[in-house]
Amino acid sequence: QVQLVESGGGLVQPGGSLRLSCVASGSIFSINAMAWYRQAPGKERELVAAITSGGSTNYADSVKGRFTISRDNAKNTVYLQMNMLKPEDTAVYYCNADVLQGPLMYGYWGQGTQVTVSS
Repeated sequence: QVQLVESGGGLVQPGGSLRLSCVASGSIFSINAMAWYRQAPGKERELVAAITSGGSTNYADSVKGRFTISRDNAKNTVYLQMNMLKPEDTAVYYCNADVLQGPLMYGYWGQGTQVTVSS
């Protein structure tokens, strides 16, 4: 089994910053892509940012220029640096990882961390 544990969420004022972290542990041979998703109340879960094992990234248009995804492969950890936060960024943020276990790839989710942007 593999566990993903997020941290770093909280309450921040508009224009502020937060850094989310997600650590993967357990039966891991290697991790392919890692990503952050978010889900606001009454809305579907959406992709925020993703990063491959080689470091290639992609972002939702709504966060380009404000958020930065990065990873530390040695620590099985992915980060999301969020700057210039807006009230519409308020959501539960989930970490996702594609983990190679033996010959098969499995997708795993973290439990989520709440981000609230409000004055």
